[in-house]
Parts: sequence; C-alpha cells; structure tokens
Amino acid sequence: MDVRFPKVGEGADSGKVVSVLVKVGDTITAGQTLLELESEKAIAPIPSPAGGKITAISVKEGDTISVGAVLLSLEGDGGAAGGAPAAPAAKKSSAPKAARPVVAEDDDEDDVLPAAAEDDGPVPAASPYVRKVARELGIPLSRVRGSGSGGRVVIEDLARYVGKLEAKVARAGKYAEGPQGLSFPLVNQDFAVFGPVTSEPLTQLRKVISARMVENKVTLPDVTQFADADMSGIEALRAQFKTAYEKAGAKLTPTPFLIKALVTTLQKHPKFNASLQEVAETLIIKHYYHIGIAVDTDAGLLVPVLRDADKKSLLEIAKELSEIAALARDRKLSPDSMKGGSFTVSNQGAIGGSHFTPIINKPEVAILGLGKTSLKPAVTAEGKIEARPILPLTISYDHRVIDGGSAARFAVDLVQAIETFPAAAAKL
Repeated sequence: MDVRFPKVGEGADSGKVVSVLVKVGDTITAGQTLLELESEKAIAPIPSPAGGKITAISVKEGDTISVGAVLLSLEGDGGAAGGAPAAPAAKKSSAPKAARPVVAEDDDEDDVLPAAAEDDGPVPAASPYVRKVARELGIPLSRVRGSGSGGRVVIEDLARYVGKLEAKVARAGKYAEGPQGLSFPLVNQDFAVFGPVTSEPLTQLRKVISARMVENKVTLPDVTQFADADMSGIEALRAQFKTAYEKAGAKLTPTPFLIKALVTTLQKHPKFNASLQEVAETLIIKHYYHIGIAVDTDAGLLVPVLRDADKKSLLEIAKELSEIAALARDRKLSPDSMKGGSFTVSNQGAIGGSHFTPIINKPEVAILGLGKTSLKPAVTAEGKIEARPILPLTISYDHRVIDGGSAARFAVDLVQAIETFPAAAAKL
C-alpha cells in the first residue's frame, strides 16, 4: 500500500518536508511519525495511518508536497490507525495540460472573484494537481471562480485567471493590484549589474508575513502614542519574589507584570480590546482578553496567543509565556494557537532599543510596543533627581475607532497600572 500525505488542517494543503524520520526496511506501527512538514506557520509531525515494513520512500528533505502525494510504500498487514482504511492510490491523469487562453483586453471579469476575497478563507474544491499549480504560481484559489461541477476549480480556470492578470499588468504598465483596489509598481530589477549579490527565495512564512504587513499598513489609518513608565516598583517585586517563582518552575521576567497591567487598562478602555466589522460597519467589543505575544524567531515573526490573561495568575502567565515562546521558536505552534487574539504586545526589551512604531495586527485595533528598560534621570515626587529604570512604551491604534484623546488616556492609565502594580498580585 502507498501512504499518502493527508489533509492535516484547515488551509494546510501543502508544505515542505523538513525531516524524514524513517528509512527503507524499517518496520513501523500505525500512528508512528514518518516525517515533519513545514506549513505556513508551524512544523507538524505526519503520522502513518497504518503499520508494516517500509519498501520505498518517495519524498526527501526539502521537497514541497501537497495533499494526496505518496510519502512511502508499505508491505504487511497494513493495519490502519483506528481501523481506518488506507487511501487507495490515485490514477495518474492522462489529460493534457491546458493551453493558456488568449485574453482580449476588454474580456469580462466573470471568472475572477473580487480582490477583497479572503486569501485564507474558504478554498473551493480542486484536485491536488490544480492546488499544486496554483501554489507554485502564487494564486489564491479563493480568488478563482471555478467552472467545474459544484464550483470546482479546474486547470483551465487557472490558465484563464493568469491570462486576466497578464492583461491587467500590460494595461496598467506593470502595476499590481493591492488592498482596496490600490496599485503599486512591482520590483523586477537586475541588481547584479551594480555589484555582487546573493539571492534566496522567500519562505512561505515570510510571504505570509509580507502580505499581512502590507495589508495592515495600507488599510489601517494608524497613529502612535508614546509614553514612559517607571519600573522601580515592578523591579522591586521581581527581586522580592524571584526565588519563590524559580522554585515554582517559572522565570519571573517583567513581561507577566506588564501583561497584567495591560489587561487592567484594557478593562477600563474596552474600545482598545475590539475589532471593526468593516462590512457591517459595527464595532465588536470583546469581553475576553486573549493577548497576542509577538515572538522573534529565526524563520520570522510569529504571534501565539495567551488566552484569558485576565483569569490567570502572574505565575500561570510566566509559565505559559515560556512555553509558547519555546513552541514558536521550534515552529511547533498549532494554527489555532495563533488565532483569536484581542490585543497584541510586541516586546523588544530583550534585544534593546527604545520607542518604535509597531504595526497593528488586524483585525485588532491597537498594539503595545515595549522597548528596553534602562536607567534614566527622573524627578521624584519630592523634587529630587534620581536614576530610575524607565520603560519606553508605544501604543499604535486604529484612528477609525480610537481618537487621540482616548489613546492619551489609555497611555496614562497604563503607566499608572505599571507604576502602582499591587504586591498582592505577585504573591504565590
């Protein structure tokens, strides 16, 4: 029997093989991990649906595969996990490749869905081959109107879609369509004529990050509010409880304190913990506090979500932050763990730097940026000048939802929550 790559989750129709964990001649059991596959934002183990002896392996590290691709061949009883039968081998299609149609400049757009269609939304039915071609061409299937039975996308639909795009580019002078119908020039230059260069292909994660950042920056009228907070009180609490937290299995960094202070402030300013339903023109106020934590990894920026931060103790937050950061750096996050955030925190304190202007994580309406705490001169309540640990804060917000005065009040309350953090909240 052939073991094929199964559909492992919503939108996970393809991926890159990062490691093959078995070899020809191995005897494996149902459920045993065969390989690890890198999709857009995670590395997932792929288990075998059946047991037996491996007679052939059809993939290698670095291969890009799609749902239905043969991973390996087995001989033996083929007992499938949970009694599920193994997928039968698919017949190779003998249909010739579709020729790209010639598109007249005034051809209609009936087969092309609006650009506002969500690229990560419902994907129409299509064969693995069509999905592979679409992926290699960078075409979101959600943008293509299928002509097959039940709206199924066939190869002719892709060819027609590409023809339409080529016609558009030709008419627009090599401009590409961006968010909300905006257009911008495509960079296609030979930089080697100016000196030595190297090139490296963008990873799937970097492509996703790039698309999201452009969309967020272009579609959101963002403004940034700056502030500074005296961390003297929090640093004293850290020194007081550091040993107790270590005995409880947690590293007590400033971040858990700042998240608790942030949640307290969000409860006072509910519009910052909201999303704008643009189609319905409705503001959705969220009564849950799922805080996205931007994590810097070798592969790119990932944002796992710390759920129900308002219901968790400082110790629970400290432990969970360490866990999700480790999962993010190892690319072991599940897709669901990066969904449903209500507010995001981007913390550069461990790296360095001061104020910066973070980009809002749409569909959220605000984001908090944290710089590096450093000793700076500050005037005390008694009028004395002392060296104090000062934390730079920045709050970027969607000006469609939040006005400048509201942002200033939010910043003032956040600084107060940080500087007056209650000792009782840190006790175990």
